[in-house]
Amino acid sequence: MTSVAVDVQRGSTDEDVSRRLLASAATLSYDPLVEVDWDAPLPEDAYGLNPEWSTLYGTRLWDETTEAQRVTLTRHEVCSIMCTGIWFEMILQQMVLRDQYVKNPANAEFQFALTEIADECRHSIMFARACEKMGVPAYFPDRLSIELGRGFKALAAAETAYGGILVAEEVLDVMQRDWMRGENVLHIVRSTSKIHVVEESRHMKFARQEIRERMAGISAARRHISSIAIASGAYFILRNIVNKGVYAAAGLDTERAVEEARDNAHYQSMLRSSCSHLMEFLNDAGLLTRPAMAIYRRVHML
Repeated sequence: MTSVAVDVQRGSTDEDVSRRLLASAATLSYDPLVEVDWDAPLPEDAYGLNPEWSTLYGTRLWDETTEAQRVTLTRHEVCSIMCTGIWFEMILQQMVLRDQYVKNPANAEFQFALTEIADECRHSIMFARACEKMGVPAYFPDRLSIELGRGFKALAAAETAYGGILVAEEVLDVMQRDWMRGENVLHIVRSTSKIHVVEESRHMKFARQEIRERMAGISAARRHISSIAIASGAYFILRNIVNKGVYAAAGLDTERAVEEARDNAHYQSMLRSSCSHLMEFLNDAGLLTRPAMAIYRRVHML
């Protein structure tokens, strides 16, 4: 088969995937402003996320905390995660827009890319309103991560951009699948998690297909550089996903909490489990090189 024929076949496959995703978006999408009961009161004893997903669960400090402190901690943790999600969704939208700049608007790929951007705008507003409802202040990444994020969104392209998108979405997806089923979790978190899980499943399929397309025929040097760039993006997302300010908000000793969270074997195991399918995909795509693996291990994704 000639290279032209391969390109045509690949393009046809990409269009088929995008058409199916567009059809799915047309039949199964949500408006958070309507679907979420924003006026419902928040039960005082309901957690912000499953306790098992707290960064302190399983530590001595967790055993010493009161039930009220655990509720407060998990609410601040989930809002910190949502704020990190907003930060990366803003990066994501800019990368996808830049990737689709001056592409054929008649293509299903172009149309789904804009559909994804519209979804992400709604998700960011949804997360912002959820944090406001819980009365939790905004948590921001550290200054270094903010500035590196500016560079990433401006320079990342092709498999690097979509790899970064996939990594961020996969990590949050597994967490939220647990939250949406958590009977002791706030209904507002369960509702927003369900919406995000359903719509992000399409975004992840789109990202995987884009990565497969962009990886076809690339050089070994580019593959290694891309693998490190994607892993580095994952490192800074995980580094900022739970702000240390959440511990002070729960009335805990911040220094001790940070130390125990850093060494929490239970939380590390939860992260590794949540990333297993992601690592399999990156390996199959040729993006799990030794340097990348070393970075993922630093944040317990591998």
